[in-house]
This record gives sequence, C-alpha cells and structure tokens, in this order.
Amino acid sequence: MPGDGSLERLRREGRVVVVGASLAGLRAAETLRAQGFTGTLTLIGDEPHEPYDRPPLSKQVLLGRASAERTALPRLRPVDATWRLGVAATGLDMAARRVRLADGDEVPYDRLLIATGVRARPWPREAEAELGGVFCLRTREDSAGLARRLDAGPGRVLVIGAGFTGSEIASACRERGLPVTVAERGAAPLVGALGGVVGAVAAELQREHGVDLRCGVMVTALEGDASGRVRVAHLSDGSTVECDVVVVSLGATRNTEWLAGSGLGAGPRGIACDAGCRAFDIRGIVTDDIYAAGDVARCPHPLFGYQFLSLEHWGNAVTQAAVAAHNMLSESTDRVPHMEVPSFWSSQFGVNIKSVGVPSLGTEILITQGSLKAHRFTGVYGYQGRVVGAVTFDHARWLPFYQELIETTAPFPPPFATVDRHPDGQRPIDADFPDPSVPTHGPTVTLSGYSPADRRMTFTPAH
Repeated sequence: MPGDGSLERLRREGRVVVVGASLAGLRAAETLRAQGFTGTLTLIGDEPHEPYDRPPLSKQVLLGRASAERTALPRLRPVDATWRLGVAATGLDMAARRVRLADGDEVPYDRLLIATGVRARPWPREAEAELGGVFCLRTREDSAGLARRLDAGPGRVLVIGAGFTGSEIASACRERGLPVTVAERGAAPLVGALGGVVGAVAAELQREHGVDLRCGVMVTALEGDASGRVRVAHLSDGSTVECDVVVVSLGATRNTEWLAGSGLGAGPRGIACDAGCRAFDIRGIVTDDIYAAGDVARCPHPLFGYQFLSLEHWGNAVTQAAVAAHNMLSESTDRVPHMEVPSFWSSQFGVNIKSVGVPSLGTEILITQGSLKAHRFTGVYGYQGRVVGAVTFDHARWLPFYQELIETTAPFPPPFATVDRHPDGQRPIDADFPDPSVPTHGPTVTLSGYSPADRRMTFTPAH
C-alpha cells in the first residue's frame, strides 16, 4: 500500500479533463494549478472561443459600450492546458473513462469535471426561428449579431419573455431609443424569480420607461414576409405586433443531452452532485472521479433543507468551480462542501437589482426598508418561519445583513424594526409566486427535490 505522501502525489498527477470552456471550467483549471496539480489538463469547448464573460452580452454590448469580441475572461494564472475548442462532447464512457467528441476523437481522463452550462431555449417552431431578425441571446455571436441589428434602427423590437435577460434586453433597447414590446406569459416581469409583489414594481418600471408590456399573453406564431424576414407576431389574446426584430428569451436548457446513456445522474434539471460537487450515477451512488460545477450542476444545500439547487449565477460558477477543483485533488477527510449563499444582480431601467438566498423558495415577503412605490426598497422572503432570501432595488447596502440572517437561519419575520420602514412594510404579505408546475423561464435558482435521479421533463410551448 502506498503511503499518505504517495496518495497525495497521485492525486496531483494524472489526466484531468474539463468539458466546458466556460467561466466555471476556466476557474476550476486555475484552481487545480494553484493547488499543485502537475498532470495533463485538457479543456473541451463547443464554441471556437476561449472562455468569455456572458453578463456584458445583454448589457454593455447591446448598448454599444463594449465589443462582444472583447469579453474574454481575465486569466488569474497560467493553466498550461490543451484546448480542444469548436468541438462538442457527444458521449461519456464511464467504465473506460473516455469522453467522445463530435469529430470522432476520444479523450481519456483520470478525473473529469463537467462545466457545460446552459444554452438559450430556442423558439420552438424551427421555420419561424430561422426568419431573419429572430434572435436568441447566449453566445458572443448572438450578442454581436443582435447589436448590429439594433444599430440599424429597427421599427420595433419584440422581446418574448420578461425574465432577467429579457428585461435587460428591453432596457437596452429603450436606452437606445428603440420602440419595444415585451410579451410575458406570467402576470408580471421577473415573477418567477421574485414573485408577484416585486414583479408589479418591475412592470411599473418598464412601462414608465416606455415599454409596451403585455402580460398574461403568449406569442403563438411569428410571421415573415416574402424575403424571409420577420414582420408580425401573433399573440394568444388575438392581437398582433408588427416588428422587425424578435428576441426569444424563454429561459435556458442545461447541456446534458450528450450524457444520455452514460449512466451518470444527468437530466433536464442538470447533473446531480453531492455537496462537494461529486456527480451521482443513475443509481444514486456518488462517483469519485466525475465532478460538476456551474449552471449545469444541481447540488444539495444545507441552508435550504438539503434540497438540490440549480443555480444560474455568475458567482456560483466561480465558487463551485473552486470547490470542485479542490476536492478533485483531496482525500475524503480534506474535501469541503459548497455552501455559498446564492447571490445575483441585474441592471435594468436605471435600477440595480440584487438578491441573496433563494427568493423563489419564499411564500411571504416583508418590505423592511424603503418603499415599493418609490421603487427603492429591500424585500425579505420567508418560508416556514425563517428567512430564505432578500432582494433590493437600489438598496444593496442592506444585503450583507440579510445574507447573515439567511446563514444563521434567522426567524421570519425578522424580530426588529428598521428606522426607514415604510407603512407598506408593516406586516408580511403573500409573495405571489406562480404555480411551480407551470413552465416558466423566470427563476435563476431552481429547487428540484431530494432525489439524485432526475425525472424527464419536456418544455411544451402554448399554442
């Protein structure tokens, strides 16, 4: 039997493969090198670019303040890796420890990190999706193409979906002075992520900034002209919207299809992992050589009843990647759990929106600072008598305080008065989240129960 020193040396050698040339993939590679990994490192990505930052794509790039080509992520340290870019992973052989690629090649590994993230859910009718002027927004090319189209001054932009990305796109269009219609199937923008109480404020913001906001409706068809360019959208209430640009913002799909049949516990909600980012197989048994991090991972969180959480957050990708990389090199007694409290931010219509915790888990909300009417406030979410989340509109200085309440499982409502509480924050009210059984693009945090075996889900657009 090798001694402890030999085991430690073995874990710092060998072959590590990272599938996903993403924020999580890059930060994991950097952490591996920082913690002494001396073996071979291979990063595989389906896009032709090295890892780049995605938040600017719906903000600065659309406003013309940054170029999509200049969004590359900064390197914190050299990773000394082999890059396999522009070729997608198409399969995984867990027994042989090999990743199959679209070009027919196979890449062997001793330890594997999956950081394949998500992709934008496309418009479901392929012929309509291919009309000129119809866009999704996820990649560098998507953002550059949409920015060029906005530069041309379209007569009207239609945004389908008023989640965070759709709302940011609408905000950029209005800042450019472009007419915008937003169609949202829910009762208000951001309702899936923040509930109806806060969603009503988001709706007021959009309308005050000149957005033609249509809630409680769905786009049923897109119609093009003889040249193949989109011209009209048909809505479920019988109305039509004339438009020359349509941005489809119907949420994200996790990139797990390539793992079908592999035996890994992967499905539409992501890859099931333990708290240390080790992936489960389909039998619920944790693997010791396969890890997942970033948007594609679903891990149990001790602060939220150990339910599996899927997080589409920039900060989560960074911290989870570091945890996964550390644990790949560690013996069991030295491994650490991923316990970061989720956090998120968005800038739209002149307001900075920030949140911590899992607001969508809450059933009640209390406005503890500021006022909904002033569009400047702090809202705290409660579930079963404890604080589970908080959101601020231009009130971010309070977030660290509420994050501590979440971390210490503080009671809800918080047992104190605040000096600037408005009369509309005297008591908790129903947070007014939509029925979770209805498909929504809204939440950036998804609670998906306790089982590592993911159930099949299908997205069925309304007709």
